[in-house]
Amino acid sequence: MKRKMVSVLLTAVMAASLLSACGGAGASTESAPAAAPAAEAAPAAEAAPAAEAAPAAEEAGAAAAEEATGGADVSGKTFAIVVKSAGNPYFKKAIEGFTEVIEGNGGTVVVKEPSAATVDAQITEIQSLISQGVASISVAANDENALQATLEEAMAAGIKVNCFDSKVNADSRATFCNQAGTTEVGQALIDAVLDLSGGEGQYAILSATSQATNQNAWIEAMKSIQESDSKYANLELVEVAYGDDEPQKSTDQTQALLSKYPDLKVICAPTTVGIAAAAKVLQDQKSSVKLTGLGLPSEMAEYIGNDDAHSCPYMFLWNPSDLAKLAAYTSIALVKGEITGAVGEKFTAGEMGEYELKDAGDGGSELILGPPFQFNPENIAEWKDVY
Repeated sequence: MKRKMVSVLLTAVMAASLLSACGGAGASTESAPAAAPAAEAAPAAEAAPAAEAAPAAEEAGAAAAEEATGGADVSGKTFAIVVKSAGNPYFKKAIEGFTEVIEGNGGTVVVKEPSAATVDAQITEIQSLISQGVASISVAANDENALQATLEEAMAAGIKVNCFDSKVNADSRATFCNQAGTTEVGQALIDAVLDLSGGEGQYAILSATSQATNQNAWIEAMKSIQESDSKYANLELVEVAYGDDEPQKSTDQTQALLSKYPDLKVICAPTTVGIAAAAKVLQDQKSSVKLTGLGLPSEMAEYIGNDDAHSCPYMFLWNPSDLAKLAAYTSIALVKGEITGAVGEKFTAGEMGEYELKDAGDGGSELILGPPFQFNPENIAEWKDVY
């Protein structure tokens, strides 16, 4: 009797394995009859364990498939990305990177691009995602604190929340995917201002919105570094202007800066929309004012140069696609329970390698993609077709 029982179990498991390994209808049709006679030959009491063995084999097959994808398979899960606004080329690249990772690991992506770079627009989009019951939300915040109630509602519903590019406060997120350390960005920008101004004179900053957390953090880092080191003593910050990440408003603000400050030497625009708008104004007007900041190589290539014909000698950025890929891998790790968002936790972000969650200095954790990269006349040609 025991031998007969073992025979039944082995036959059922083999049949289930064949069914799970073969996707074609023909394979399923041929495999099914092989298990049927054995099941019929056994009494009802003996057939029950065999029936239980089939789901076990299917689970083993699913586990093997997950292991083959590096443990990142998220089939059946939906992951959302919420950017600051529609029509921003920087975030178009971010969406591409995020989608590549999630879909490459079997998940589904929902993209939300608010019509305007406002908190209210993002709240509306996030509330719709809560209603949909997505597994995760990755958001580039338009305000650090104003999204808290909505994101706490999302987390209470079991949705894993992380932010990238521009953070929300520590109570509103599991962790923050930071493109570069705040101090490192501020250092690169103020050193560029020092260099392009010849070590002295007036400079202005053209930012995005007045509530943009990343912009504000970088600007504060620039100010702090300038105040703490005497080598910046002859630089004068005359104004921080806000173009709200809108091309026309950024253009208008650039023209206003040129009109108000005839002795202006440098404009620093730590925003991709702002730097592109300012570059065109300065170059079209053949202005002697020089530009630096954070920009997309594809948009800035025609303005990068060391001569008087070009408005921007060099600038900085990171790869927005890579940043969003990191956010995607972070979302997967959160959904799968590999991390919770605590400082010191580690996980593998696919081909990007291992990352460790660091103290963000605001009561929460963050991940650092890497240092800012300089784009200049020597390398802009090779990068302009990348992003």
